[in-house]
Amino acid sequence: MQPTILIRPATEADIPAIHALVYELAVYEKEPEAVFTTPEEYLEDFRKGLFECKVAEVEGQVVGMTLFFMAYSSWKGKMLYLDDFVVNEAYRGSGVGQKLYDDFIQEGRLRGCRLVKWQVLDWNEPAIRFYKRNEAIIETGWWNVKKFLFE
Repeated sequence: MQPTILIRPATEADIPAIHALVYELAVYEKEPEAVFTTPEEYLEDFRKGLFECKVAEVEGQVVGMTLFFMAYSSWKGKMLYLDDFVVNEAYRGSGVGQKLYDDFIQEGRLRGCRLVKWQVLDWNEPAIRFYKRNEAIIETGWWNVKKFLFE
């Protein structure tokens, strides 16, 4: 039997669960040491409106989330950028991810965005299959570029 899945906007009370899911994703991506943020930073930045989240709840427990923010594409215009999309391992394959994904796509439409965008690691085959099933375009000709501004 499929669990009842509630997708809702995150609240300040959800911040510890959101941070824990981000850390779970970092472990899955084999980079837990790369997480420098703390739940306290998340709370401060959430209050400032630097990012938004939707959470997936099953039986009162947060089991997945999307973390996103508005951005701008000089070629397309308004864009919603999905920085993190994670479902607790125990709930993968239960429909939680699809509901979160559909909600994110709808959020972009409601905001009048022409584009939603995110990244996927080239070795993350389950995620790549999921995105292909959902007819997302996976670009292979672009390289990520970044520079850290802290020591």
